[in-house]
Order: sequence, then structure tokens, then C-alpha cells
Amino acid sequence: MRKLIPAVVAAAALSACSTGNITYRPAEQKLPQHIKQIAVRPFVNKTPQFGLEEKLTLRTIDEFLKKGEYALAPEASAQGVVVGEIVHYILTPIQYDVNLVPTVYKLNVIVSAKFLDRNANRYLWEEPALQAVKMYSASTLPGGMTEEYARESLWEVLAKDIVKRTVEGFGTATSASQKKIPQSQPPAAEGQPAAPQETAR
Repeated sequence: MRKLIPAVVAAAALSACSTGNITYRPAEQKLPQHIKQIAVRPFVNKTPQFGLEEKLTLRTIDEFLKKGEYALAPEASAQGVVVGEIVHYILTPIQYDVNLVPTVYKLNVIVSAKFLDRNANRYLWEEPALQAVKMYSASTLPGGMTEEYARESLWEVLAKDIVKRTVEGFGTATSASQKKIPQSQPPAAEGQPAAPQETAR
């Protein structure tokens, strides 16, 4: 009988471990302590849209300044560098009026970003597809907005994601699934004009 007691205790311990109360918590992956200053390299624009890279670069710098956890410096003197590319800019009309004039648009921007440790000469993290999406009404409608204004809201989202991924570590901002990344022009509905891809109004 005494021999059964340890076996019962062990079984109880194992059953407790198998309950749904246990959650997986990966260790934080924050920046190494030697990184005190960060630089934001100007983003590369891989889309046909002119001037996007400057807007996102400035917005990301502003977000780092607001966060205040790391000092910003020129790349030559910084220990860490944010490196990024704007890889997709897709504006798609998704609703039309009776005259087939677009009334609602969907703007989808995807950015590839990574963080370079200049001391170790290696990338500490990489997010190949940070995505921001904005659906908005045409500026000719009440409550509508221009494409430029819609873009500004996306720069804010993407800049915050980049800063959070840098400062707060693993899991704070993650890339979109490859299945959710638009690869081609969506087909137009019957009787409607084809939706433009990577073009501005």
C-alpha cells in the first residue's frame, strides 16, 4: 500500500500539468544592453508611388522620440539601425455608385523591416510583412477623406509597430500571413471597371 502512495502523487502531479491553465510564454527578446542609440535608415520605396519613403521614415523617427526609451543618432554613431522597405502599396475601389464611380476604397500597405546590431553586424529581428489596411469613403462624400489622409493614418500604424517590435521585443508586432498578402490585382465584378493596383487616384 505504501508503494502505491508515491505513484498516486506522481500521477496527480502529471494530471495537474496537463490542465488548460498552463500557457506558453516565450522569453522576451529585447535589445542587448550595449545598444543605447538607434538610427532609422531612410526607407526604400519598392512601389511606383512617389514620396512614400520619406513620410514613413519621418513618422518612425517621431514615434521613437515619443517613446523616449532610446536616443536617436546618425547611423555612423548608433549601435542599432532600423532598416526597412515599402514593398506593397495597393489602392482598390471596393464600392461604386450607380454610375460606377468608386465611393469606398481599401488601401493596403505592406512594409518589410529589420533591426541591425552594428556591433555584431547581424540582424536581431526581421518582420517581412508588417501590414496596415485602411478602408475609407471618397473625399467627395460626407465624412470621406483623401488618399493622402488615409496614407497618414497607415504611417502611424506602421511606425508604432516598428517601434514596439524594437523596444518591447518578440510578439509585440508580427508579420501578416503570406496568404493574407495581396499578390495580384483582384478581379472586377461584372459590369464594373477593373480595380487599379499600386496606383493613385
